[in-house]
Amino acid sequence: MSTFTILLGGDLIRTPRLDHQIEGCRVIAADAGIGHARLLGLVPELWVGDFDSVPANLPDDLAAVPRQTFPAEKDKTDGELAIAAALERGATRLVLAGAFGGKRADHAFLHLSLALRLAETGTGVVLTSGAQEGVPLLLGKTGFDYTDGTLFSILGFSDLAGLTVAGAKWPLNQVEVAFGSSLTISNEVRGGLEIALGHGRALLLAHPYPLPES
Repeated sequence: MSTFTILLGGDLIRTPRLDHQIEGCRVIAADAGIGHARLLGLVPELWVGDFDSVPANLPDDLAAVPRQTFPAEKDKTDGELAIAAALERGATRLVLAGAFGGKRADHAFLHLSLALRLAETGTGVVLTSGAQEGVPLLLGKTGFDYTDGTLFSILGFSDLAGLTVAGAKWPLNQVEVAFGSSLTISNEVRGGLEIALGHGRALLLAHPYPLPES
């Protein structure tokens, strides 16, 4: 398995869980995501984008990272281009660091939907801000290692059917969930969390390191 960390421009804090997820990864930065390299102590092998939001005062080792430059007017985001570069280099698993928050809600939505598409075609994906993380839910049963008390939601990108949630404060058993329903928002891990999905497209959003204000 070849794991790549993609440094995106959203919010990011450093946590032990994130350090473990990126340990030994190859790294590609997408435009402003290069700023997270300093936080994580990483030097990317490639820096992709139109470079319209380059952080000021980059240290020499980051300023010297090889660049793949694209025009500002293009039909893909810098993040999508960085992911494509990782896949071209043989990535089979992706850690999308800085996938949430930031100035562009449309980019965050793109990261969520793109992660689902990638997972459905066989690429493992985790999206993370350090404080929260997203994991696409494939059909069948999936287990998770979150500790008791971890807040989580299941975000449906379509109608869902055959949804079972075990090891949670509010378990579900083979339920149908309409697209746009809030039924699966704000649950809590109680024991070993397992989620099974029979039909539909969904993503787990968990908060293993909630910020103080949350």
